[in-house]
Amino acid sequence: TTIHFPLPALTSITHRITGVILFVGLIFAFWALGKSLSSPAGFDAVSNALANNFFAKFIAWGLLSALAFHFVAGIKHLLMDADIGVTLEGGVKKAQITVVVSVVLII
Repeated sequence: TTIHFPLPALTSITHRITGVILFVGLIFAFWALGKSLSSPAGFDAVSNALANNFFAKFIAWGLLSALAFHFVAGIKHLLMDADIGVTLEGGVKKAQITVVVSVVLII
């Protein structure tokens, strides 16, 4: 038999994973910020990399996608902390809303 996690569990696990991605991704973000603020040539290098390098675009998109999901899931957790929708049905509904809103923000 295989284990099937319910959607609320998957969104909670994904919330944690996106937190780790954001933490590690700060290395790239701070490097790009420092480089772009160091000189006009540094700004041009970062700007050029984000405009023309697929890998740099992919990293930036991944960080923004992780941020979008993490933000929406964080709001869901704040609602749970305020005892809003802390039922089985409410948890499933909030998880569905989290996924839909995140997909809309990411696309």
